[in-house]
Amino acid sequence: MYWKDYKRPGSVAEALALLEHAAGRGRIIAGGTDLTLQLRQRQSSADLLVDVTGIDGLGGIGEKDGWITIGAAVTHAEAAGNPLVRQAARALAEGCGQVGAPQIRNMATLMGNVISAQPAADAAVPLTALEAEIRVVSTTGERWIPIEEAYLAVGRSAIDASREVATEIRFRKQENGVQTRFFRLAKRKALTLPVLNGAVSILADPTTKRIRRARIALGPVAAKPFRARRSEACLESVEISPELVEEAARIAAEEASPRTSLVRGSAPYRKAMVRLFLARTIGEMLAVG
Repeated sequence: MYWKDYKRPGSVAEALALLEHAAGRGRIIAGGTDLTLQLRQRQSSADLLVDVTGIDGLGGIGEKDGWITIGAAVTHAEAAGNPLVRQAARALAEGCGQVGAPQIRNMATLMGNVISAQPAADAAVPLTALEAEIRVVSTTGERWIPIEEAYLAVGRSAIDASREVATEIRFRKQENGVQTRFFRLAKRKALTLPVLNGAVSILADPTTKRIRRARIALGPVAAKPFRARRSEACLESVEISPELVEEAARIAAEEASPRTSLVRGSAPYRKAMVRLFLARTIGEMLAVG
């Protein structure tokens, strides 16, 4: 066996007590689609697995005080099909709907997608465009981490799953008029890592024909889901035109830093795809081009 013991606590406090007793040799598990493989391949180790899927409150999607909340045990399939997510954050529903294959989407959680700290994670990229936050609880208290601060390096999370429980993801309910979209380039339609993915959130003013707010997240073009802030700034407060969209896409490709990969292609190719897919996506959102 790749671990010695398995517990399914009924509360966050009980989960934290189990982790504390394990003294760094315990790990939080929910869907387990990444962790169990890592354990079997000896890429990670643990004596105790603490399953949080039985904890009340971690399995729901809701709205509270202007925030959309997603519990740590919510799967990609649940998020992709949830009416609130589909209405409030289309990009997130689209990203969750393209993770792996149905079997994986029915098991894997959004929280696991974030904590695995992979820059191309199909849920984490739209969550970055939505400026999501993560609630993390430990024996010393709790804190909210902006999603961009949850990454230390590729595969290294700022959330310590041997001592902390990440309980909830939240993002602000979008204003009326906000559009969000997700795009993905891959060698096939399922069970494959993306060559490129991205999410765009835009609030346009139909009266002035200007973009009031733009958020663009891309992966895998850096060590974590990447905010194309120069491209965002290019779009904001300028009259919408095909030329503006093309310029914003050009800037995003320029500021992205993909590396050449045998799996995903050369850096110049992936930069070209950033420009192509972003121009296409924004153009469709704004009905220009």
